[in-house]
Amino acid sequence: MILAEKLQKLRVGVVSPMEPLKDHCSWKIGGPADALVQPRTEEEILRLLEFVRGENVPFLVLGKGTNLLFPDGGIRGVVMKLGRLFSEFSISGTEVRARGGIWVPKLVKNLADAGLSGFEHAAGIPGSLGGLVTMNGGSLRHSAGENIRSVDAVSLAGERRTFVNEECGFSYRRSLFQDPPDVPEKRWIVLGAVLDFRRSEPGAVRREQIRVLGERRGKFPLDLPNCGSVFTNDPAVFELAGPPGKIIEDTGLKGETVGGARVSSLHANFIVNLGGASSRDVLGLIGLVRRRVHDRIGVWLDCEVRYADETGKLVPASEACP
Repeated sequence: MILAEKLQKLRVGVVSPMEPLKDHCSWKIGGPADALVQPRTEEEILRLLEFVRGENVPFLVLGKGTNLLFPDGGIRGVVMKLGRLFSEFSISGTEVRARGGIWVPKLVKNLADAGLSGFEHAAGIPGSLGGLVTMNGGSLRHSAGENIRSVDAVSLAGERRTFVNEECGFSYRRSLFQDPPDVPEKRWIVLGAVLDFRRSEPGAVRREQIRVLGERRGKFPLDLPNCGSVFTNDPAVFELAGPPGKIIEDTGLKGETVGGARVSSLHANFIVNLGGASSRDVLGLIGLVRRRVHDRIGVWLDCEVRYADETGKLVPASEACP
């Protein structure tokens, strides 16, 4: 019995066999997963985790795929997607409880409607809340961890746990939930979070969100598939030479192309898919950028974007470059 057929009998959610991963990431790159599973409840998640442990099946968790690069050959195992089927949220006063699959733009809009301020920097970030928490994502030098009171998570071993903010290991674009070790008891999947915000006037929140959106649209390439910022804006590197986009531009790499992948001419910290780009093209371009920057200023740029190999193991894309 093939993997997808086994999963369909287990009631673990919506199962899609040989699902093209390019349809589940913003770069529009990636081969098929043996099985893509979209759970609707925590019970279905726990059943799925029990199965992958028992069968020793390669396993990867996916949100909106805005910060991932998938391999051209796909993934030989199970990809669990927490998306619209796992996206409930509630607002009580200034506290918001949200599941990991909620789309960040939807959450941002509802915060404005409720007159809650503090998350305007996330306007226009197209990922899921689970992915945003995992990467401690954000913009304008802000991060999701600033508003998080606690995170609900489950380990690959099936243990449920609530982490308070101080236990989450938040730092610039980092948390303990990313780049998990191979030990199942220490691989945590973000199920949801409790967030705190400030009271404000809905119109004021909405205007600030619109301003942030306008700023993003003016600076970032929106006409071609991309994953957002490729390289981290490391504070030490920033002090030395500025943000990565400026460093790459000053190195003369705007418009540099490998195969179907190109350094955006609008913002040099973005790599766009010109059409038909492969993960090999993107990794080759990332490697080229890193080498040229290192040759010029003696610094290796690190990647925000993660690369998943064919077993679903995640590493910073900079570690997978040729």
